[in-house]
Amino acid sequence: MKRSFAALMAFVLLIAIVGLSAHLVVLEINDTHGHAWPYGNYGGFAAIATIVNQVRAEAQANGWDFLFLHAGDVNTGVPESDMLYARPDILALDMMGLDAMTIGNHEFDHPWSVLSRQMAWADFPFLSANIVYKGTDKTVGQPYLIEKFPDLKVAILGLTTKTTEYIGNPEYVKGYDFLSPDEVAQKYVPMLQKMVEPDGIVIALTHLGIFGSEQTVAGTPGAVETAEKLDPPNNPYGGSVSLAQSVSGIAAIFDGHSHTAVTSPFNVNGTLIVQAGSYSKYIARLDLIVENGHVATYTYKLITVSKDIKPDEAVQDLLNAYKIVGSAKLNEPIGYSKVNFANEKDSTRKADTLIGHLITDAVAWKFKDMGIQAVLMNGGGIRAPIPAGTITYRTVLTVLPFGNTVVILKIKGSDLLKAIQWGAVYHPEDTGARLNEWGLTYTVTPQGVENILLDGKPIDPNVIYTVATNDYMANGGDNYSMLKNAQQYNTGYVLADVVKEYIEHISPIESYPFTPRWTEVK
Repeated sequence: MKRSFAALMAFVLLIAIVGLSAHLVVLEINDTHGHAWPYGNYGGFAAIATIVNQVRAEAQANGWDFLFLHAGDVNTGVPESDMLYARPDILALDMMGLDAMTIGNHEFDHPWSVLSRQMAWADFPFLSANIVYKGTDKTVGQPYLIEKFPDLKVAILGLTTKTTEYIGNPEYVKGYDFLSPDEVAQKYVPMLQKMVEPDGIVIALTHLGIFGSEQTVAGTPGAVETAEKLDPPNNPYGGSVSLAQSVSGIAAIFDGHSHTAVTSPFNVNGTLIVQAGSYSKYIARLDLIVENGHVATYTYKLITVSKDIKPDEAVQDLLNAYKIVGSAKLNEPIGYSKVNFANEKDSTRKADTLIGHLITDAVAWKFKDMGIQAVLMNGGGIRAPIPAGTITYRTVLTVLPFGNTVVILKIKGSDLLKAIQWGAVYHPEDTGARLNEWGLTYTVTPQGVENILLDGKPIDPNVIYTVATNDYMANGGDNYSMLKNAQQYNTGYVLADVVKEYIEHISPIESYPFTPRWTEVK
C-alpha cells in the first residue's frame, strides 16, 4: 500500500512538472523584398501560406503555441510589388495571419505617407523600439507585443538597424532618430521579463543582421566565434550577435537584414539567433520547450519554399489579381529621352558605351552619400537598348531583367586591380564579364591593362576602396572571384529600380555627352 501511494505521488509530481512546460513553435521569414510571387525554384507567398497553415494546424492539434513573424524589409525588389508599395505582399501576409513584423531599413525607401499607409493595410503590428520621431521618445512603430497563450506569455521586442540613418534615403529618414538597439534593449528587456513572469519568455524580432555572414554561415565550424569577433558587444551599429552579447534575458532572436540562411542556430550567451535567408526562399522554424521561464530544449529547421509545394489558393488568387494591376503600371511612362542609348550587337560586352555610362552613373548618383569611389558592372547584364522616345519601367526591365541588387564593397586595392585587369579585357569564352564602369579610366593594350586610375590617381594595392557592383558579380559571377574577398553590404536596391529613379530624376533627357572612360590600343 505504501509502495502504491509513493508511486502515485511520483506520478502526480511528474504531471506537475510536465504542466510547467510549454511548447512554442515560431515560423519566421525576412527580407522578402517584394518576392510574393513564384520565381525560379521558389514558390512565393502562396507556397509559404501552405507551410504556415500546415504548421499552425500541427500546433493546434498538439496543443502547442504558435507564432508567425516577419523580420523586416517587405519593400523593394519586384516591380509588381514596388509599383503598388507592397500592398499585395501585406494583404497576403494578413491572409496568412502574420503576428508581427519588424520595421526594416527598406521600409524607409518611401516617404512617411507610404509607411503609414502600409501600417493601415496590415492586420499585424509593425514593431521597432529604437526608431523615434526626431527629438522625442515617441516610437514610430509599436515597440513590443505581448502574446498571451493559455500556458505561456511571450514578449516580442522589435529592433531595427541603426545603419538605416545613413543607408536609408536621406530625405525619408531625416525626421527620425535611430537609437542604439543594444541600449534600447537593455532598457526594455528587464521590463518585459516582469510583464511575462513567472513562466514567460522574451524574444526579439530584429532587422539587425549577422555580421560576417557572407563568409561564415551558422552551422559551420567557428561560426559563432567569427561572428562574435566581427560584431562585438555594445556596438551601436552592430547586429544580432552584438545584441546577444550585450543583453541577457532574450531567449531567441529572429533576425533579418543580412540575408543569412541560418542552417543551425547561433547560440550566443544562451540566446539563439536564427534568420531565414531572403526573397521568400526559406522559412525558419524554431520549436522552443519552455520550462519556468527558460528554454529547456529546442529543435530547428530551415524549410525551403519549393515551387513544388501546392500553393494556397486564396493567397494565390489575391496575388494573381494584383500582378495584373502591377503589370499594367509597368507600361506607364517614367521619362522621355531625345538620346538613343544603343546596345547594338551586345556592344556593352565589347565597347565603352553610352548605355553603360547611364547605368553606372545611376548607381553612382543613388549611392553618392555612401562614399562610392567606383562602380563596376558586367556588360553581359545589360541586355537591350533604351531607344529615344518615351521610356517606361518595362523598358528598363528589358535592359536589366535579372533582378540584380546593388552591393557595396569595401575592397582592398589589390583585389580591385585584379577585377579591373580581368574585366577590362575581352574574353571570347567569357564575353559577359566585360566591364562597364564609373570612376575609373584605363588603357587596354595587347600586353594588358595600363594606366589604371581611380578619380585620376593610381590605385594603392594596400588601401581599402568603396566600390558598388551588382550581387551577381559580388558573388563571383563572370569569374569575378576576387570580389568575394571584399566586405560586402547588399543594399537590397534592385539595379533596375535605381536606373528607373535616375531616369525620372534627369528626364527629359535632352542630351547625354559621351566622354570615353577607357581606350584600347590594338
